[in-house]
Amino acid sequence: MGGRIITMQRQARELGRLRTGWSVPSDKPNGRPRPVKSKTWVVTSHAEHYVEAAAAAWGGTVERWQPQGAGAPQFRVITTAEQLDALLPPGDPLSQHNEMWNKGGCMRRCDGETEQLTRQPCICLQQFGEEWHQQKKGTVCSATTRLNVMLPDMPDLGVWRAETHSFYAANEMAGTVDMVLSGTNGQGLVPVTLRIEPRTRVAGGQTKHFPVVVVEVRGITPRQALAGPLPTALALDPTGSRAVAAIEAPRPDYLADAEAALTVDDVQDVYRDAHAAGHLTDELVERLKARADELKAEQQAEDEAGPDEDGAYPVEVVEDGSEPAAWPAVAAPGSGARR
Repeated sequence: MGGRIITMQRQARELGRLRTGWSVPSDKPNGRPRPVKSKTWVVTSHAEHYVEAAAAAWGGTVERWQPQGAGAPQFRVITTAEQLDALLPPGDPLSQHNEMWNKGGCMRRCDGETEQLTRQPCICLQQFGEEWHQQKKGTVCSATTRLNVMLPDMPDLGVWRAETHSFYAANEMAGTVDMVLSGTNGQGLVPVTLRIEPRTRVAGGQTKHFPVVVVEVRGITPRQALAGPLPTALALDPTGSRAVAAIEAPRPDYLADAEAALTVDDVQDVYRDAHAAGHLTDELVERLKARADELKAEQQAEDEAGPDEDGAYPVEVVEDGSEPAAWPAVAAPGSGARR
């Protein structure tokens, strides 16, 4: 690997966003856009072929989309998927702040104690107390959570940013990610599922229904997730479907192949194939050796028969020992061959 600038932060390119809603123009003159919550994931990107791949994988129709503000036009698909298979990349993929935005940009960015732009104590906490998050939207900051994930079956290498402004999702996502990081120390990939889960909350005599983004560890046990960095192959295929397919594949008929062999070398090739596939047993080794001995005896009988019709004698073949030279010691009966 070549040299690197030691002080430069290295991060994967952002390929697009994973959203849980969109906005529509207000019915009122000069009114603010009205948010619409989605029960399924919304995928947006500057690259049309990324969004087309998302539509092929999770349904929906690709359309041109204009983000709020003066951002460049993008592409969007409102999928039919309530959950997505993803990977947590190495490092810390989670970023959280209490934020307040307007048309001019970010007005406040707070870590819960200190407002980062002015270095003042948390303004929302001072104004409304510990239950400040229950105030009307727009009057206080929103708990903003951004999670970078990789989508293993999408084009290109990079991250997709899932963003939510749910106070409840912020607590749960941070707890899950921090537990995973405690085991992996930010090294390696971790398979997860991103799911939009409907929730209900009753407070002040009112019932509210709202979606929450849930991060679930996928295909591995808590023991595996907390035991250290996962092998990349396991992270990419946590359910073991490739291994299961290999186990369920029909086993070759090695004995039939040996019976069809014409030389000792052919029988040894059958042995090597069975050894490479992990199919050797003591019984199979013995039967392959017996077949090799049969072929050797046939060859010796032909050699003792004298010259052929042209008066030519067969070439003498000299072998060391009575067993084929290619049988490794591990193949001997009772030597630990797999049963």
